Amino acid sequence: MRFDASSLPQSSDPSDEPEVDVDSPPKRWPGWVGFACRLILGGALLAAGAMKVFDPEQSVRAVLAYEFPLPPTVTTVVGYGLPVVEIVLGLMILGGVLTRWTAAVGGLAMVVYIAAIMSAWARGLSIDCGCFTPGGVLLDVSQKTAYVQDIVRDLGLLVCAVWLVARPVTRWSLDGWLNAPVVKESHGQV
Repeated sequence: MRFDASSLPQSSDPSDEPEVDVDSPPKRWPGWVGFACRLILGGALLAAGAMKVFDPEQSVRAVLAYEFPLPPTVTTVVGYGLPVVEIVLGLMILGGVLTRWTAAVGGLAMVVYIAAIMSAWARGLSIDCGCFTPGGVLLDVSQKTAYVQDIVRDLGLLVCAVWLVARPVTRWSLDGWLNAPVVKESHGQV
């Protein structure tokens, strides 16, 4: 014996359908969390890039302080290019443009930054990471490294990036505006 759902009485009255409020708090909060993540991650990248972009030579010195075995040309390109990339990425994340992809690149940047800071720490280097400061070698013995704080900050930014990759639909984003459903007006036609 098989069950046939068509034999059940069905109502055609739309008022019998359960109402679902898509703007209710359980549906709305992830968009606000995503918006906050966009502000935090995008704002941090924008600020970091803006603090370095007007002094590219210092940005190159900050990259050199990590003492990575890279050719001088690569170090120079990274020193000059990183602030510009951070600014563009920060603006795109803030605006909600290609949110999943820009957040993925931002998250990848955080992983690289964390690895670089951990590498400097493990090798006993005494440097300022150069994230929101000029960066470089700490010459004064009174200056202390802030590796733990830098890593914790970047881990927090990585959490924001992961949230945005998993849930790219956020409030007040260009992505949301461009992908909004088109509503057609009937103008009284039936």
